[in-house]
Amino acid sequence: MNYQTYKNTRDASWCFLIEHKVNSLPLNLKKIVADMGIFVRRDNRGILNHNEMGLTVETDKEILIIVRESDIHQTRYTISHELGHITLGHLRKDFVTKDDEYSAERFAIGILAPACVLWGIGIKSAEDIAELCNISISSARKRAVRMNELYSRNKFLTSVLERKVYEQFSDFILLSVHNRNKK
Repeated sequence: MNYQTYKNTRDASWCFLIEHKVNSLPLNLKKIVADMGIFVRRDNRGILNHNEMGLTVETDKEILIIVRESDIHQTRYTISHELGHITLGHLRKDFVTKDDEYSAERFAIGILAPACVLWGIGIKSAEDIAELCNISISSARKRAVRMNELYSRNKFLTSVLERKVYEQFSDFILLSVHNRNKK
């Protein structure tokens, strides 16, 4: 994965949050997919391969995300991953590459657990990330590793898009900080 692909994907996740006016966590995926006119269905017909958690199908009439029966955290992540494929234009390709898969993964964590919001609240542990963002502990651990890198480099709010996301979440961040300080 080259840095430009990483940046493009990161920026796409910020644009997605801005466009959908997301201003709190955990991300309300039901509202977003409904607003986008996307349908989500469980794989009751065995469409998915044994190693697939989800798949997006586009017809003339609709976009359908098919997900494997799973726990809520995996389902949320799978839907976010598929939203990444949709947003990043992967559906228009003949096949999905490893870079496309990486980008969809990066997009998913970017919308489920935006780094600037976690930073604004002061969250560092995987457990806190999992709880706040309603994601699995394994996904939260991966996010926590990246957050530690960003904390060590103090790389927050360096982009106009990131600052817009932070501002959009500002009330949520203030309330979350207040609630954390009361504990």
